[in-house]
Amino acid sequence: MTLNACAALVEKGDPDRFLAAMSCKPGQRAVLFPLYAVNLEIARAPWVTREPLIAQMRLQFWRDMVADSAAGKPARAHEVAGPLADLITTHNLPASVFSTLITAREWDIVGAPFEREEDVIAHIDRGAGSLVVLAALALGASADDEERLREAAIAGGIANWLMAVPALTAAGRKPLAHETLAELRNLADYGLGMLDKHKPHNFGSAKAALRANWRARDLLRAARKDPQSVPDGRLGTSEFRRRFSLMMLGLRV
Repeated sequence: MTLNACAALVEKGDPDRFLAAMSCKPGQRAVLFPLYAVNLEIARAPWVTREPLIAQMRLQFWRDMVADSAAGKPARAHEVAGPLADLITTHNLPASVFSTLITAREWDIVGAPFEREEDVIAHIDRGAGSLVVLAALALGASADDEERLREAAIAGGIANWLMAVPALTAAGRKPLAHETLAELRNLADYGLGMLDKHKPHNFGSAKAALRANWRARDLLRAARKDPQSVPDGRLGTSEFRRRFSLMMLGLRV
C-alpha cells in the first residue's frame, strides 16, 4: 500500500486523524498515515464478525504481523503490511507497544464491565496512548518520554471515548464504570488536567503525534458543562469550529 492509499483509508475511516495529519509536514505525514491506517485496521478487527473466536484470531493476525516485521521477515499479504513493516524496521518501533494497542481491542470483543473510573482511563490509555507513543517514537521522541506522552494523549482518548459512548452502548458494551453524570464530569476533568499538565510544544518534533487531539479541550469542556450530552449523542462541535480550531493550531506551530 502506498502512502496515498494509506491516506485514503484514513480519510474514509478516521476523518479527524486524517485532517490532523494533513496539517503536518510531508515527512510527518509519511509516518502518521501508515500508523493511522494500521490502527484503523486493528480497530475494525473485532467488529467484522460476531464470533469471538474469529475476532480473537483476527487480532492474533496483527500480533503475528508485528512480530514478523520486528524479526525482519517478509511482509504478509495485507494492504497495510508493507507500510507497517517499513515503520517498525526504519524506526525500531517496540513490538510491546503494538501488543498493548492490539490487546486493548479485546475489550471490543468481550466488553467486560469496568469496575472503576480508573479502569476506563487505563483502557483508553492502552489504545489511544499506545498509538501516540508509536507515532511519537517514529517522529523522534525518546523511549524515556513514554509516560509523559501517554499522559498527554489521554485527553484526546477520553474525548473520543465520550463521543463513542452512544455507539458502544447500542452495540451492547458498557463503556463506563458507573454510568453516572458525575463519572462523565470526572473523566472530562481528568483529561483537561492532563492537557494543562502537558503542552505539545514540550515534545519537540514529536508534537505532531499529538495533533490529532486538537478537538479534545473543546469536547471535554462541553462534556463537563453538559454531561448528559454524552449519552444523548449531542457531544460535539460545529463543522466550522472543528476545522477552524485545527487551522488556528496549524498557524501557531
